[in-house]
Amino acid sequence: MLTDDSRLNQLLQEVLSQAPADQPVYLVGGAVRDLQLNRPVHDLDFIVTSKVRALARRVADVTGGDFFMLDVGRSTARVIVHSSDGERTFLDFCALRGPDLESDLRDRDFTVNAIAFDLRWPEGLIDPTGGMPDLQARVLRACSAQSFQNDPVRILRGVRLAQGLDLRLLPETLAAMRQVARRLPEISAERRRDELLRILEGRQVRTAVRILDDLGALQYILPELTRLKGLAQSAPHIFDGWEHTLTVLAELERVWAGLMVDATGRPGANPVMDALVLRLGPYHSRLAEHFRVQLNPDRSLRGLLFLAGLLHDIAKPHTRTVDPDGRIRFFGHAELGARLAADCARRMVLSQVEVDRLEQIVAHHMRVHLLAMSGEPLTRRAIFRYFRDCGLSGVDVVVLSLADMLATYGDTLSQPVWERELETAKALLEGWFEQSAVMVKPPRLLTGTELMDELSLTPGPLIGRLLDGIREAQAIGEVNSKAEALEWARKCL
Repeated sequence: MLTDDSRLNQLLQEVLSQAPADQPVYLVGGAVRDLQLNRPVHDLDFIVTSKVRALARRVADVTGGDFFMLDVGRSTARVIVHSSDGERTFLDFCALRGPDLESDLRDRDFTVNAIAFDLRWPEGLIDPTGGMPDLQARVLRACSAQSFQNDPVRILRGVRLAQGLDLRLLPETLAAMRQVARRLPEISAERRRDELLRILEGRQVRTAVRILDDLGALQYILPELTRLKGLAQSAPHIFDGWEHTLTVLAELERVWAGLMVDATGRPGANPVMDALVLRLGPYHSRLAEHFRVQLNPDRSLRGLLFLAGLLHDIAKPHTRTVDPDGRIRFFGHAELGARLAADCARRMVLSQVEVDRLEQIVAHHMRVHLLAMSGEPLTRRAIFRYFRDCGLSGVDVVVLSLADMLATYGDTLSQPVWERELETAKALLEGWFEQSAVMVKPPRLLTGTELMDELSLTPGPLIGRLLDGIREAQAIGEVNSKAEALEWARKCL
């Protein structure tokens, strides 16, 4: 047995079974590192000395996986193996680069990723750069002085690995990153996007973004954020625009952790989070299911939500006004911010469905706050209109709003204000998850054709307005049948 993971062990054995007896097959990189850390492994990188395509095809056949060439010129093939529960494992096969394995490993990014072993001799690690001692010392070190010069995207990868694996970036590594940051525009937008979103999908997101900024890298990825620095905000805000944005990311991690697990009945030491779990904990499984949906097979909805948190206030520098009494306001920043966020998303080459979802989240990120400020219980009409405007992103907005409020008030947050926000969030989630057929998407009672025939109307915008009005009347309980729908339309006319 090569690992303690039976699924992974079987995959490694199947790869080995398809290789010629005289051909070494090396497992390298992150998979070896994660095995040493007893972390789950879903990406396997193999180095073989020859016939990459043939081996990868045989592995795809024996595992039932999908095969395709990633890079014909560099002899890199990929096999994607699907498990019965929908989980995917990526097996990448690459030809040896350089005269020997040691040269190949020394040319990699970080020492902890430059460890290998031969599947035929798994007990002996091949570690020419000292990756294992660095891993034990919990430090992240570049393989060589040229590591970042060779590929500047390694700057983003280094920050991601440091935060995700709790490794300390060495001063000389940070210095090399800072020196090369200006070359990030040379890297394709897609590669920059993938590394940034993996950072946003990971741990300690606020710290990671702050490090990117300290390195001078963030200005080449999302330059819009730099204008938030020093942007003063009036109470109840306790931070400027930049520190508020970073704090939203930290609070979003806390809120996410509180909502995505069943922590009901397990009080902690934090009354704010205890109240969140008490009110919204019953929806943890439905929220988890909601966020499991992928708008793109290679990116998570969680990453997009954190991107929305990063961008939600980017229009504030453009909309800042000051009242005669000195109060600072940002009228229309959500609407303009949505357009600016969509521009950022298109520049990152996100799919159109991701662009639209991000735009919706940013556009409506103030809605929950405004509903809570009324101090009154949410009406069925308010719930209907919220999801009519927000659609699927309405759930995302609820989660972001909770983090936004915590970041706005900080230690000044009063229990009554927080309780109102939680009750509003609870009412919206209940409407979406439990009362959708009544409050959010009631069944259509009439078609446009029926409406025109019954009321002798001609085609036009009026028909759509009447149908929308009937749906809202259904949602608030005024209309319950086709006859009542027609009567409601007659009265409107």
